[in-house]
Amino acid sequence: MRTGEGRDPRIQAAIQNWAPRMIAQGVDYNDFVRTTSALERWEDWLDAWVRTGDVHAHLAQEAESRGRRVTAGEAWVRAALCYHFAKFVWTLDEVRYRETTLRAVEALRSAHRHLDPTARRLEVPFEGAMLFANLRRPVGVLRPPLVVLVPGLDSTKEEFFHWENTFLARGMATVSVDGPGQGETGFHTHIRADYEVAVRALLDRLEEHAEVNTERVGAVGVSLGAYYAPRAAAFEPRIRAVTAIGGPYNFGAAWERLPNLTRETFRYHAGARDEEEARRRALELDLGPVLPQLRQPLLVVFGQQDLLFPWQDAERVAREAHRGEFVLYPEGNHVCNNIPYKYRPLVADWMAEQLS
Repeated sequence: MRTGEGRDPRIQAAIQNWAPRMIAQGVDYNDFVRTTSALERWEDWLDAWVRTGDVHAHLAQEAESRGRRVTAGEAWVRAALCYHFAKFVWTLDEVRYRETTLRAVEALRSAHRHLDPTARRLEVPFEGAMLFANLRRPVGVLRPPLVVLVPGLDSTKEEFFHWENTFLARGMATVSVDGPGQGETGFHTHIRADYEVAVRALLDRLEEHAEVNTERVGAVGVSLGAYYAPRAAAFEPRIRAVTAIGGPYNFGAAWERLPNLTRETFRYHAGARDEEEARRRALELDLGPVLPQLRQPLLVVFGQQDLLFPWQDAERVAREAHRGEFVLYPEGNHVCNNIPYKYRPLVADWMAEQLS
């Protein structure tokens, strides 16, 4: 992997901060090394990952032509992840960002078609726009409890296929949502502090059908989603339990320690005119006034080696919640993506127990 002085520091930052996350979510390690090793300019990041995604899309199409559905589905998942991470925190060209987002969406829909007949795309009217989500259900479970999976700053529902499987294996349905400023929904919306409005609209739509039990709902948020999920639970009583993984106490308070790519991406998705406005908007994402209103059980999971947020913030979130529980992994990085085999079963088992 190239580390020369001529390499764009944004590529170095992306590799340093996101490599464990990408691999934990399902990007093949060998693909990661091949795709990033020759990159020197951040401008070329999207094209390089799209080419890698195209390799897997071709493998999927070839398998489809031979009737090999499982092989095709697995290849489509890999393609979706490559397309997703191609435009992840890459905001240099809005047209290409949107095009690649839609390629990730369509690739995952193809994967669902082969691998999960329960999967259903949700399009929910939302304040003059649309809210998009993917619903999946465990096989053989009638009206299962539901877990709302909440992405972070530039993560989306297309990133969560393997994360969803952790809950499905334990008898829970999942709905992965693109909220305001996220994924497809972000084409027509911006980041906002009151994320509960999106969750409420989503649960209202799900109540119209008998597919899941909306009286047993949990919420799990990662990174900035670990602000959104507790915030939503504080104002949405249908949520019975909530987990926050690798999130801030106040997003704006951590502004100076965030990578430039993260700050640029927040500015883009917040619709801010400049960095100063973006920082003011970031300060609105504050759990301080929210936690006194959060009555549900809250599990806070954090990695002590997190470079984005201090671990003391996570401890404070758990301490100020009425029913908070704190798990700190000394070796864990941001969202503990370097130890997914520890935090994922922990969170899924805890949620299953809360919703049983």
